[in-house]
Amino acid sequence: MDDVTLRPILETDLDELARFVMDPAAGGEFEWAGFRDPKAARRRWEEDGWLNEEHSWLAVAPGDGSFAGIVSWRQRESGAAKGGRFEVGIELLPEHRGRGIGTTAQRLLAAYLFETTAVHRLEALTDIDNLAEQRALDKVGFTREGMLREGWYRAGRWRNGLIYSLLRGELDAGDTG
Repeated sequence: MDDVTLRPILETDLDELARFVMDPAAGGEFEWAGFRDPKAARRRWEEDGWLNEEHSWLAVAPGDGSFAGIVSWRQRESGAAKGGRFEVGIELLPEHRGRGIGTTAQRLLAAYLFETTAVHRLEALTDIDNLAEQRALDKVGFTREGMLREGWYRAGRWRNGLIYSLLRGELDAGDTG
């Protein structure tokens, strides 16, 4: 999927973004965390456009420029120099899943972060049952490091997760999976 781009979140994206907190089907079984304030995304957008030093989002846009979802990154410091380690994530609306958009968006995000920051290590966490995300991370070149036993609570029970990493120099931007 070569026609995917990452771009800043636009005001016209905010209604679609609100679907993630107002529609359980939009978040899907691995991202839905319950109903939340649908105006919070607008407030954050008005504050800093979802781009700051601690936690940022970019819109995932297929070839037509529409809003397909978001990629995100946040600082993780425990032992690493500030900016040396980021946790990355992705959330796509259901109508954009299963077409390679997520894999391409994650590859673009990794390339962007390695090109524009001093980050050394990217980490991604996913539910142990989220096979599609595991395949996407594998295609991008992330290494599966291990299981996080009962790492988060979702859908009425504690869930196991997996942690993946990608180090500076491991991303092959020419490999589109």
